Amino acid sequence: MSKPADHGPQSAQAHVAVLMCVYHPAEEYLRQQLDSILNQTHRNLSIWVSDDGDDQVTRDVLAEYQGRLPVGRLSVVEGPRKGFAANFLSMVNRKEIEADYYAFSDQDDIWEPQKLERALDKLQGLARIGPALYGSRTRLIDEKGGEIGQSPLFARPPSFRNALVQSMAGGNTMVFNRTAKELLSKAGMLDVVSHDWWAYLLITGAGGEAIYDPDPWIRYRQHGGNLMGANVSIWARLLRLRWLFQNRFRAWNVVNLSALDEVRDLLTAENRRVLELFVNARKSGLVTRCALLIKIGVYRQTRTGNMGLLLAAITNKL
Repeated sequence: MSKPADHGPQSAQAHVAVLMCVYHPAEEYLRQQLDSILNQTHRNLSIWVSDDGDDQVTRDVLAEYQGRLPVGRLSVVEGPRKGFAANFLSMVNRKEIEADYYAFSDQDDIWEPQKLERALDKLQGLARIGPALYGSRTRLIDEKGGEIGQSPLFARPPSFRNALVQSMAGGNTMVFNRTAKELLSKAGMLDVVSHDWWAYLLITGAGGEAIYDPDPWIRYRQHGGNLMGANVSIWARLLRLRWLFQNRFRAWNVVNLSALDEVRDLLTAENRRVLELFVNARKSGLVTRCALLIKIGVYRQTRTGNMGLLLAAITNKL
């Protein structure tokens, strides 16, 4: 017998808190992002902006929108000024932000009008109770808004075994339920590589469910100010290969695994075992390392990604 569906409010009535983090955004981009959020077909939302910078233009734009909107529709708080991941996690840890669902937002994308409606429909359709995370593919645009492609299409199911070596989707696409927010808050302000990868790791590690939507519902702006661009071009893939040999992926894994070790009690017994085997594999010689990785069944979402994973395993760069 299947578990009962989420007992939260129906999609149309659910309150969504949009968690936007900003750091010296271009005024035009910030306005376009705010407008796209306010033009969502799902109307029951509030926007919380954590400002990690000291730009007066940004403050003026936010104050202008606050003045035009009902009280409580747009709130602005000071960021921790410890980088983008810490900024997003600080928003998740703010107890005053209460909602049925939460959505991460960057400062310079454009959301399609149905983005939140689509995510809530997917999350409401889960036949289970517990932490749940939604992420999607993205449509890529240039600095002027022209479409330049889409992010890679992922076909394999999201899981903790995937999360150990790859994030499921960009944080700018992610929506999660209150139970997931409580889980992330319980973990606290840990040092992690990125908030989106951490959300995927922790939620799946704790036995929650992750949903990947193959349809793009945001326009993800690619420009020189991006901290993390989409992995689609030949140059981007060559850059990631260079990162592999510079031990960047290995360093990222050290950070993530250290954070997971801090919250071992939040993981399921099965995923604690998977985590232990993965840690042991990274410390082992080539033959044992490869045997353990096969036993665990870690994987990335694309053929190219799995070739990179194999290369990392062989060269001990994982």
